[in-house]
Amino acid sequence: MTLEPPVSTRSTRWAWGAVVAGVICLGFLLILSVDPRYFYVDDTESGAVGNWIQLGHLMREGQWFPTLVLDQWMAGNYPVEGQGGLWNPVQMAINYAAPSVDDLALLATAVKLGFSIVLGWGVYRVAMEYGARPAWAAVAGAAAPFGGFTLYFEDPSWVTSLIGMAWVVQAWASGVRYARGRSGPLPLFAFLYLAISVGYAHSALMAGVLIGCLMIGEYLYQRRWRPSLLLGGVGVAAAACGAVTFLPGMLSSSVTWRTGEEGALNDNFLTAPWSETFTASIPSAVSSIESWTGETTTAPITYIAWFAIPALAFIAWRKAQPALREFSAPLLLLGFILLFTSGPSDIGQIRWPARLLPFVAVISLVLLAALLSRYSTTRPLRPRLVAAGLLVLVLVVRASSSGPQYFGRHVMWGALIAVFGVLALYLARRFGDRAVAALLIATSLPILFYQVSTYSPVLSTWHLPSSQSEAKSEFPRWDGTTLQLGTRSLTEDAPDSPDLPWHSQVYGNYAKVLDLDYVNAYTPIGHQGFGDLLCIKYEGSTCKDAFRNVFAIDRYTGKTFADLMLLDRVVVQKAQYPGLDRKPAPEGWHWVTPPETSAPRPASDQIYVLERIDGRVSDQPGRVSATVGADAVPESASVNSERVRVTSPDGGSVIFARLAWPGYRATLDGQPLQTKGLGDTFLYVDVPPGTDNAELEITFRPPGQRLGFAAAGFGLVLIVILTGLYYRGRRTSRADAPADANTSEA
Repeated sequence: MTLEPPVSTRSTRWAWGAVVAGVICLGFLLILSVDPRYFYVDDTESGAVGNWIQLGHLMREGQWFPTLVLDQWMAGNYPVEGQGGLWNPVQMAINYAAPSVDDLALLATAVKLGFSIVLGWGVYRVAMEYGARPAWAAVAGAAAPFGGFTLYFEDPSWVTSLIGMAWVVQAWASGVRYARGRSGPLPLFAFLYLAISVGYAHSALMAGVLIGCLMIGEYLYQRRWRPSLLLGGVGVAAAACGAVTFLPGMLSSSVTWRTGEEGALNDNFLTAPWSETFTASIPSAVSSIESWTGETTTAPITYIAWFAIPALAFIAWRKAQPALREFSAPLLLLGFILLFTSGPSDIGQIRWPARLLPFVAVISLVLLAALLSRYSTTRPLRPRLVAAGLLVLVLVVRASSSGPQYFGRHVMWGALIAVFGVLALYLARRFGDRAVAALLIATSLPILFYQVSTYSPVLSTWHLPSSQSEAKSEFPRWDGTTLQLGTRSLTEDAPDSPDLPWHSQVYGNYAKVLDLDYVNAYTPIGHQGFGDLLCIKYEGSTCKDAFRNVFAIDRYTGKTFADLMLLDRVVVQKAQYPGLDRKPAPEGWHWVTPPETSAPRPASDQIYVLERIDGRVSDQPGRVSATVGADAVPESASVNSERVRVTSPDGGSVIFARLAWPGYRATLDGQPLQTKGLGDTFLYVDVPPGTDNAELEITFRPPGQRLGFAAAGFGLVLIVILTGLYYRGRRTSRADAPADANTSEA
C-alpha cells in the first residue's frame, strides 16, 4: 500500500522551497545588521571553530582521522571528545576548509546559515509528507530555524546541536517516505548516519527516538509490520555505522569528568516546565527556565511562532480525529520530548534536557502546517474568534507571570497578534492559503529583528579576534610546548577593554586558531587525574595552586611535573600571580621578557614567562620523560606509537609524556606489558629485571575502534541488503503492473 500526499506540481514545491531558503537568508542578514558577530560567540568562538581549524591542519598533514594531539593533554583526545565529526564527511569538509578562511565570524555564520537552510528544508519536507500544502509547509520551514531556543542558544553558540538537529529532521522526512513506499532506504540511512556521526549525544538520542516513534507510528497508521521492521533495519544499520563515533568516549569515561556515576539528578538547570508552552506565541515572553542568566532566562527562548497557539482555534478537530493515526509518530515524538525536557536535569552523561526544545518547535510547526492544510476552517466564525481571543489572553497572562516587568510589551504583542490574526482570516477568505502563508512568513522577519535587537544574549561573548591573520600577528610566536597558568574570570569581557587577554593569553581553543602548541584547550570531557593535578577547567583556566603543583617534585621519578610533561615554557597570568617574577625562578628555569608583536599593548603588561635555561626539551626524540632503574634510548616515535630500547638489570620503569588514556598497549620484545598511570596521569610501564637492550613498543588505538569498524561493516552489509530488497520489490511491482492493467481491461 502506497500512501500518497496531496498532489502538487514539482515547480510549486521547488518555488516554496526556494522561499524557505530565501527567508532564512534574509533572517540572517537582519540578525547580522544588529550584531555582526551574533553567530560567533561563546562555544562557537571558544570551542567549535578552533577544533575545525586544528582538525583541518591535521587533515592537510595527512592525518585524515586524527586521534591524539599529545601536547594538548586532556583536550587532545579527539575520539573521546566525540564532537569533531571525525567520521562525518560533511564535517570533515568543513574542517578541511576552515584553515583557509581568515574571517572566523564569517566562517561560523556561513556554516550556521547552511545548516539552518538544511533544517528549514527538512521541516518543509516533513510537513508535506504529512499532507501539508507547499505554502503551509514553507511557513513551518521558514519559522523553524528562528524558534526561540535555536535563536538564542544554537545559532550563536551550540553549532553542533544545530547541525545534528538539521540531519535528524531530514532523516524524519526520508523515514516517512521510506515507510510509505515513496523512497528507498539510502536517504534515511545517510541522514541518520550524519546525525549520529556529528558526535553530539542529543542528536544521537533523537535519531534513535525518531526511529522508534516512526516504527510505532507507521504501524498504527498502516496496520502492517513490514514498513516498521524496515525502518528499524535502517536504524540499526545507521547506528552500527555510527558506533565508532561514541565507543571511544564511552569506554574511556571512567578516567574523565563524565563518568555518569552520579546517575539521575535534578537541580532544575535548563529544564523546561510544561507551562512554558503557553508562551510559545508571545514574541516578548521571557522564560522561567533557569540558565546562566539566573532562574529566569531573560529572552524569548520558548517562542515558536506568533500564530502557533491562536491558530489552534481554526482547526476542525472533529474532522481531524480520524487522521490522528497518521500523525501518531509526530505526536509520540512530541510527547517524549515534553517529558524529557521537563527533567531531570541530568541523566548520567546526558544533561540539560531543554536542549531538545528546538525539536518541540519543529514538531509543533509540522503538525500545525499539516492540520491547517487539511482541516482549517472558520465556521462557525464567532465561537472560533472567541476561542482564539481567549488563547491570546492566556498567552499574555502566562508571559506576564514569567516577566511581569515587561507587562506592557506582552499586552502590545497580544494586541498585534489579534490584529494580524484578523488580517490572516480576511486574506484566507478572500485570497486563499497562499496569501495567508505569505503574511505569516513576512511577519516573522520583523519579529525576529525585534527579538534580536531588544533582548540581550543569554550566553557569554568572549570577544576573540575574528581574523586568523590578525590574531597571529598580535600574539607571540612561541615554539615548543607551553602551559599557561591563569583564569579567564580575571579578564575583562568588554569588547574594547585593555584587559582582554587575546594578545598574550589563550583560553578555550584560541591556541588552535593561533596554531600554537598549548596544553590549555577547551574540553567538555576532561581527564580526572590531569584535571586534579593542575586544577584545570574545561576552558583551560587554572587555579592559583597550579603553579606550585606543576613545579612540585614527583616522589617516584624525582622530577617535577613540568619535566614529566616536557614543557618548554610556562606563561603566568599577572592578575592571578602578582609580583611572582620577583621571586626566584624554579631550578632549571628563568624569567624572560615576552617578544614584541604588532599588538597595541605589550604582552608583558599581562603575563610573566618562564623558559628553560638549557633550551627546549620537546624537541627531543620520542616522549620518554623519565626513567627509574632503567636506561631508555628512543628509536622512533609518532602520535600513536613509540619504540624505545630499554636496559634494566634490576627492573624499573619508563615514564612517557603521554596522558594515560585507555587504549594504550605495550610490548617488550613482543611480549605484552601492562600500561599504568603515574598518579592516574602519566603513562608508564614497568620493565622486568634482566632486561637487556630489549625493544619496548607502545601503541595507541582508541578503545572500541575495532569493534566500531566491525559494527560499521555489519551496518553497511545490512543497508546493502535493505536496498536490494527495496529495488527488488520495485521491479516486482512494475512487472505486475501490466498484468493487472490487462486484467482490468478484459
